[in-house]
Amino acid sequence: MVSAANDSPTDLRTEEAPESTYKTHRRFDRAARLFSEPGLHRLMGARVLVFGMGGVGSFAAESLARSGVGHLTLVDFDDVCVTNTNRQLHAMRGNIGKPKVEIMAERLRLVSPTATVEPVRRFYREEDADELLAGRVDYVIDAIDSIAAKVHLLATCVTRGIPIVSSMGAAARIDPTRVRTADLADTEVCPLARDVRRLMRVKHGIEVKRGRPIGVTAVYSEETPIAPAPVSYDEGQGFVCVCPNKDNGMYTCEKRARIDGSASFVTGTFGMVAASVAVRALIG
Repeated sequence: MVSAANDSPTDLRTEEAPESTYKTHRRFDRAARLFSEPGLHRLMGARVLVFGMGGVGSFAAESLARSGVGHLTLVDFDDVCVTNTNRQLHAMRGNIGKPKVEIMAERLRLVSPTATVEPVRRFYREEDADELLAGRVDYVIDAIDSIAAKVHLLATCVTRGIPIVSSMGAAARIDPTRVRTADLADTEVCPLARDVRRLMRVKHGIEVKRGRPIGVTAVYSEETPIAPAPVSYDEGQGFVCVCPNKDNGMYTCEKRARIDGSASFVTGTFGMVAASVAVRALIG
């Protein structure tokens, strides 16, 4: 092993090894051996935006940080709710009611101390697109729940030529082995993808037809969605929103007529597949 002056091999194996000893810090040793050092260094110089910090986006963001991505912008308006616990990385005791992006940013800085992690507590809206997508954007991961916001973000990225991978419906599925990727034009089964294609045409004039790729990679499931089962504390009244920001006026669970079930091993798979799509594109 070759070590820099005044640094013993033992020192370089510790958490406190100097960040400047090598360009590739040993926390990313396995990443460098898989991606190659030049590939890892491209990731370290990349700027990736992740929209949505829920069951998909939180896993995508952490996968990117653990892959060595050097600049991450996390966009979400929401606060942690107790009902997020089964599928979202930030949802733990002590975090309920705190902003998701702030909790995730703190977590990712512990994973990758030299990375720049920028939390943006905001609901994506049409008027925010120019500001949020300003400057160099190397890749976008869309994990937004709101279909209107999702469609606008996709249309904006297509129009501007910004690479994007988009999560389709991850709730109401139980089998992660059915998760697939395809151009948005060519997904199968997923009802959300079908609605997104229609709205891309109706709202933004972008035709999305089978066999004619538009450059949006979709992460989707071939599994038929599972209808939600009743829970005893519904008391026959259906879903009741208990989240601390239910009166935010933008995207509140109080306005949702139906809440599907979900599992971390499916939503997390969606997020990690999305991160893989971005990483493979960025390392070249």
